[in-house]
Amino acid sequence: MKTRSTSGLSFVLVLLFSSSWAASAQNHEDFLQCLSLHSQNSTSISQVIYTPNNSSYLPILQFSIQNLRFTSSDTPKPAVIVTPSHESQISTVIKCSRTHGLQIRVRSGGHDYEGLSYLSELPFVVLDMINFKSITVDTETRTAWVQSGSTVGELYYRIAEKSKVLGFPAGVCPTVGVGGHFSGGGYGMMLRKYGLAADNVIDARLVNVNGEILDRKSMGEDLFWAIRGGGGASFGVILEWKIKLLSVPQDVTVFTVDKTLEQNATNLVHKWQYVASKFPEDLFIRNFIRRVNSTRDGQQTIQASFNSLFLGGQDRLLSLMQESFPELGLAKEDCTEMSWIESVLYFAGFPRGESLGVLLDRTPLVRLYFKAKSDYVKEPISQNGLEGIWKMFYEDEAETAQMIMTPYGGKMDEISEYAIPFPHRAGNLYKIQQSVYWEEEGEVAAERHISWIRRLYSYMAPYVSKLPRAAYINYRDLDVGVNNQGNTSYAQASIWGFKYFKKNFNRLVKVKTMVDPGNFFRNEQSIPPVSLRRKKKGD
Repeated sequence: MKTRSTSGLSFVLVLLFSSSWAASAQNHEDFLQCLSLHSQNSTSISQVIYTPNNSSYLPILQFSIQNLRFTSSDTPKPAVIVTPSHESQISTVIKCSRTHGLQIRVRSGGHDYEGLSYLSELPFVVLDMINFKSITVDTETRTAWVQSGSTVGELYYRIAEKSKVLGFPAGVCPTVGVGGHFSGGGYGMMLRKYGLAADNVIDARLVNVNGEILDRKSMGEDLFWAIRGGGGASFGVILEWKIKLLSVPQDVTVFTVDKTLEQNATNLVHKWQYVASKFPEDLFIRNFIRRVNSTRDGQQTIQASFNSLFLGGQDRLLSLMQESFPELGLAKEDCTEMSWIESVLYFAGFPRGESLGVLLDRTPLVRLYFKAKSDYVKEPISQNGLEGIWKMFYEDEAETAQMIMTPYGGKMDEISEYAIPFPHRAGNLYKIQQSVYWEEEGEVAAERHISWIRRLYSYMAPYVSKLPRAAYINYRDLDVGVNNQGNTSYAQASIWGFKYFKKNFNRLVKVKTMVDPGNFFRNEQSIPPVSLRRKKKGD
């Protein structure tokens, strides 16, 4: 199967898009005139509109594209990019897009793994929320309002400005936008202590399909439930989130211990599966699997990196590790005490002593071609099973591949699978992210690496969750199923929907039917309204 941006179907669609939309200059002009006509300030909105004729169009489009798979010349591009600076402009874009038959793609940080925040096979507009990055922290109420164009790095920075003992359990990568991150769940190094980012959202404001601005009270509890883990792009445009800030100690402890196969990595990863989800909730140890150079000349091996945050001092950590995981051999010299905000920099890969200001830099830390998949593990994988994974990591395409094993348990076991749309709670030992990266351009290289990760995914099938084989929506993977183009059926959408949301998918469909029955907010993996199920029962 070819990658989406280079397939024959995409090529035909690009030609159709180019000829029909470009040829229909009047439709284009009508849309732009609509924006001007309905804007409260036509001069203001003209300053945030970019068309392909504008010299800033490509730089703005490409700035937030994290995956180079979607930067080729034949990748579908938006007719218009709008970078709104006022809420009313978003309402105007929605109304004019509906009137003139354009789809909307909403981009916060551009980290959608399949590019759905800036790609469409149909004529579309990108609503880039980059100007919506105001963050207001209130240490007295321990809350913050965070606009959806903010990054998690900016959020952490603003919290640290006000307090050394408050934090938030969002992601590790500082350039991830909170708009998509929170709406898909969002997690980080405090997952086992405080759950997901979405578990700690207490209010939100969004623009619905009618251009109305709603908060939690006016949108109602059903819609508020849906946007916290169900993917906000199906229901409207998220303007901002109100979050609950959480206690962190003055000092935390971090460590990274690397072990190769020659240093007993297989046995250590095997044991880790039994203990990582049972540690006290203050202790989080994740596992990175990679291929590295061996100490033997010209040879390579597999390395497991045990990467940890402990919400406390190193003496207590060493005692806990001696009790529960002595095999790792953690020593005092492996541990470093630091503030929580310094640990944010540590896990993002910045050197010790780096200025906190780097968290305000939205420039991607690295930009590569990649493909990723996710899984959930309910029973420990046998040593033979692990050795089969190692074998695949020796293949040529896996040179820069990695597998991240993220432990569950703790707070994640305590929250109901129905509390928000994200259903992956008690019963999961850990989550897996499988990723493959490459630098070579072209379809041949893409096919080779994507084929490898699909084979790894097939190999993992006996060892991971079943019926459904669960997946995490923020690690979006179109291989697990896609909607039909245009309006899709419930049956078609349920192929991927139950993998991401399990039984919560049905409630999401009901909410979608209430708030967007015409299915305006749609993409390859958007929630369908149930009315389409009745119309297309045999689809």
